[in-house]
Amino acid sequence: MVAQILDGELRLSPRPARPHANVATNLGIILGAPFKFGTGGPGGWVLIYEPELHLGPRPDKLVPDLAGWRRERLPRAVGGDDAPAHYGLAPDWVCEVLSDRTRRRDKGAKMRIYAREGVRHLWHVDPVARTIDLFRFKDGDWILLHSFSGEERVRAEPFEAIELDLALVWSE
Repeated sequence: MVAQILDGELRLSPRPARPHANVATNLGIILGAPFKFGTGGPGGWVLIYEPELHLGPRPDKLVPDLAGWRRERLPRAVGGDDAPAHYGLAPDWVCEVLSDRTRRRDKGAKMRIYAREGVRHLWHVDPVARTIDLFRFKDGDWILLHSFSGEERVRAEPFEAIELDLALVWSE
């Protein structure tokens, strides 16, 4: 089970199903080389699978599928043995992989919390429908920038420095 505290309420959900886990893994691999390691891309990002985030005054405790911080904002991402298991700094980018079990939570409470905490970029990825919706937080609201689907090749903010081949995102 994945436990999260959203708006002060404990929410439990089962571990991700296979389509969900596959797409999250694929995205991490595709984005990792150019953005985390600088291989074929600009580098400069810390990308983490399922980080535990403690955000806000209560705090809310969230677990996005993928999250990214610009390296200058999180220079010691790993830390040592004494580093906490969670991150208290809101990411610059969050990716939520949608499923029937998580869709309402990801599009509701989690999206509101990310906005409150100043996350600038949010992706909603649906592995069954094979769609990606890109949002940018601006002037106090989420703006839908693009919706991509199928096997397009796209430039997706904030990772527009590379072309993202959606066929690879959905591949098994």
